[in-house]
Amino acid sequence: MKPNMHIILSGILVPVMALFSCTQIENSDNKMNTSLSTAVTADENLSGIKTDTATFGTGCFWCTEAIFQQLDGVLKVTSGYSGGHVRNPSYEQVCEGSTGHAEVIQMIYDPAKISFDELLEVFWETHDPTTLNRQGNDVGTQYRSAVFYHNAEQKQKAEKYKAELDKSGAFDSKIVTEITPASAFYVAENYHQNYYNQNGSQPYCTFVIRPKIEKFKKVFKDKIK
Repeated sequence: MKPNMHIILSGILVPVMALFSCTQIENSDNKMNTSLSTAVTADENLSGIKTDTATFGTGCFWCTEAIFQQLDGVLKVTSGYSGGHVRNPSYEQVCEGSTGHAEVIQMIYDPAKISFDELLEVFWETHDPTTLNRQGNDVGTQYRSAVFYHNAEQKQKAEKYKAELDKSGAFDSKIVTEITPASAFYVAENYHQNYYNQNGSQPYCTFVIRPKIEKFKKVFKDKIK
């Protein structure tokens, strides 16, 4: 563990986030969901590459997607909803907070290039896992910190990392990250996918996501594509 993780984290979490909420921005978009699905699998046409799957929630999935897309070894990142009880939810339903779903990203990665341990390191350092159901100005259970594990090894590593971080005092408050088995994953609406790359001039992207990515790249420069 890095003893100065809380210093790094505080540099990555941009204070200006308090000025913007992705909920407010997303609610202004009336586009309908046209790409709901229940699966993103680790064997999608990746010609002979042995891949694995990881599913994380770190708040607004625009930010989470934009971060993990940068990593060498991450082959595909899909924004979606998981952890709830409603089948094929729309964004509007998830925003109401009654579906139980979190905004998450599900990624397909090459474990020969990047390990689950390294993905966890990025996960812990690029959001605040001590704020319950909140990241910056985005508030609600859909913005909870979560690791949805796909096997016993992922569970063991996530729980071990969480316990060690708490013990080390890396954060001023106790970590509240949910560590729970992966369940049905529902792909978010098309307009949520690859959001930062397609909407870089939008205010939330300019003032929240872009500075976060720039600082992320400095910290993890050896892991960038």
